[in-house]
Amino acid sequence: MSVWQIKRSPTKEAEIEPTVAAEAVTAQTLPEVTSPRRIGEEPRLLDLKVRVHRQLLEKINLSALDKMPRDRIESEIGQIVADLLDADGEALNKAERSRLVENVLDELLGLGPLEPLLQDETINDILVNGHDTVFVERFGVLERVATRFQDEKHLLRIIQKIVSAVGRRVDESSPFVDARLADGSRVNAIVAPLAIDGSLLSIRKFSKKPISMDKMIEFGSMPAQVAPILQAIVKSRLNVIISGGTGSGKTTLLNALSSYIDERERIVTIEDSAELQLQQEHVARLETRPANIEGRGEVNQRDLVKNALRMRPDRIILGECRGGEAFDMLQAMNTGHDGSMTTIHANTPRDAMSRVEQMIGMSGIDVSPRSARAQIASAINVVIQIGRLSDGKRKMLSLSELTGMEGETITMQEIWRFKMTGRDAEGNVLGHHEATGIRPKFMAHLEAHGINLDPALFRPGAKLGA
Repeated sequence: MSVWQIKRSPTKEAEIEPTVAAEAVTAQTLPEVTSPRRIGEEPRLLDLKVRVHRQLLEKINLSALDKMPRDRIESEIGQIVADLLDADGEALNKAERSRLVENVLDELLGLGPLEPLLQDETINDILVNGHDTVFVERFGVLERVATRFQDEKHLLRIIQKIVSAVGRRVDESSPFVDARLADGSRVNAIVAPLAIDGSLLSIRKFSKKPISMDKMIEFGSMPAQVAPILQAIVKSRLNVIISGGTGSGKTTLLNALSSYIDERERIVTIEDSAELQLQQEHVARLETRPANIEGRGEVNQRDLVKNALRMRPDRIILGECRGGEAFDMLQAMNTGHDGSMTTIHANTPRDAMSRVEQMIGMSGIDVSPRSARAQIASAINVVIQIGRLSDGKRKMLSLSELTGMEGETITMQEIWRFKMTGRDAEGNVLGHHEATGIRPKFMAHLEAHGINLDPALFRPGAKLGA
């Protein structure tokens, strides 16, 4: 099979069926795209791209694209482009011709102008504010890039291509959506009439290689001395909540912690958009489903948590707890599914417990505040607070233990913390991790599981990771 097109005629028109991969390009609206790998191109080259795009649509067999490997498509389209340029008398050097082919392939097989940004491993976030304004985050700092879409329709086509691939939809009746890319990167899109100045697209990229605990230590997110404690917490099946703000690295830490789970355990993951990258063999992954166009068929996280209890899980990992599913998650933690983990949006461990209590109220079940707090104190063992500092770096800010109830109050004690001491001349946050000097009560639980930690890890005043 070839990408060469059967010459169009009234009898052959029915044979040409564009695939989903090719819907991003039409003969009527073709993108003039600039991107980091195409900065500095002359207007002549941009005009040439548009003209070659139109000619290519008459030459290639769109229905064959999905059945061919990319390297072969690249080779054949490269030859077509060369023939078109020769026919037009256009003289391009090898680098210019290569960029032209890349542009065509990005539109046909990928996400158009976003492809170079997705392939750039230094970029963490891609933020599209309308068709002609794109920002990226590199190393914790936002910067504007030259990437742009031809017009609003071009941007909308790319958004539709992303969300339709995972069975979601976005339109005037449902103008915002959460979705994911094939590699697990998180996507949020919001369109008119809610987005006033053009469609908004946010992509939180995930590393193709999951970040391990060793990498987090190398990046300075935590000192090496904390890793044995976290490993012991996971291996001894203590229930963990990871708390932090948006973009603080909660899911990254959850992925890293999950590497300590025994391969013999059955893990069920529940997420709104599948992002977790667990490395174990026995993982059952569940994902919520939005309502269809008639408003029916929605399956939320609470439904999936209830169903997961019937799937014989050893551990349940909830990607993010944000509603009534908190009640069912606590029930699971209290009824034999030890070692379960979830993340929550909160600025401090104490705030995280308050949020869990509020979410229990969202379940619609009449539970008194005291009963809700008692259930929280019984179910949750450890809260790990992670944060994103003003210089863009992510740090483990606190490791706290829940110790029970005193009257109407959940009691907690901080085991480790990050102490900020100032800034250097370049604006980098200075500080160190230190033990508070409190020996955690879960030490007896660890010893019962045959895990013995060095008591020196909890010696007060030691400055680590300065």
